[in-house]
Amino acid sequence: MTDEVTVSRNDEAHRYEVFVDGELGGILQFRPAGEGRVVLPHTEIDSAFKGKGLGSTLASEALADLARRGDTIIPTCPFVVHYLHEHDVPGLVIDWPADEDAADSADPSEPA
Repeated sequence: MTDEVTVSRNDEAHRYEVFVDGELGGILQFRPAGEGRVVLPHTEIDSAFKGKGLGSTLASEALADLARRGDTIIPTCPFVVHYLHEHDVPGLVIDWPADEDAADSADPSEPA
């Protein structure tokens, strides 16, 4: 039996959400930064779902959606930064923050 994994955008909460069989498994927060720019400060996967690749699924779907919308992203979440170094997202425009700006997110050792 395969778990049904879905990702949706929750504009009211300013986050993308990943669900496993209808249960919230994790979030990727976004913060509008004006003029089609979006900061991605934090990704979190519930400990009950760690090790199942949900972080990558969430990042993949969220970043693809942001690319379709034509938004420029500013990745400050260490997980998203790592994901972007490992994966190409067609059409995504990235405004890499200065190193000191990236410190406003979670500790890089914190697993997503």
